[in-house]
Amino acid sequence: MEKNVEEILEYIWTLKDRDETPHLDRVLKEVQVDNAADYIDGMVKDNLIEVKNEVVYLTEVGDVAGRGVVRRCRLAEWLLSNVFELDQKEWESTACEFEHILSEEATDSICTFLGHPPVCPHGEPIPDGDCCRKFTTEIKPLVLTVTELMPGDRCRVVFMTPKHHDRLDRLSSLGLVPGAEIKLHQKQPTYVIDVGETSIAIDYDIAREIFVKKI
Repeated sequence: MEKNVEEILEYIWTLKDRDETPHLDRVLKEVQVDNAADYIDGMVKDNLIEVKNEVVYLTEVGDVAGRGVVRRCRLAEWLLSNVFELDQKEWESTACEFEHILSEEATDSICTFLGHPPVCPHGEPIPDGDCCRKFTTEIKPLVLTVTELMPGDRCRVVFMTPKHHDRLDRLSSLGLVPGAEIKLHQKQPTYVIDVGETSIAIDYDIAREIFVKKI
């Protein structure tokens, strides 16, 4: 699929995902594509989008394609930002190129390698793929949960997915935040994590919601 078409699909899909209405004039004004109106006409003919009452709607085919572009982009951002540790300007621009060249197979392999991250560096949700639903373990994930560590392992917190917001607030107040360096002190009878000079005791349910990268 042509790069400019994918750019437009990505933009429309992102607006839809944020529950924002993709008005035609907004799409034409804000999408970073020359001659966008001509591409819009072609995308209607190719059954990727529909335009009704000056609003652009994704067809089933267009929705799948747009979702795929967004997934590739956000996974690339995560890889370049957190693994290669490029500065933001660099990983944003490079991710925009990656999203147009990664195959579905390569995308799932990267996702599995990273440990199926739920959000990109901007905090936007990463659409899941078949690998996420199956939670493939063919490639050893770079990102692990605390439950997968061994006592003595040192790592950096990458992200946390607590089910309860007050739990996140409590952990944050203790210094357990993304970027913090921690050491697993023990796993039994409860998990004990060292954060700086502070030791924090957490249960299994919390430990499996904290994702880390070994250092």
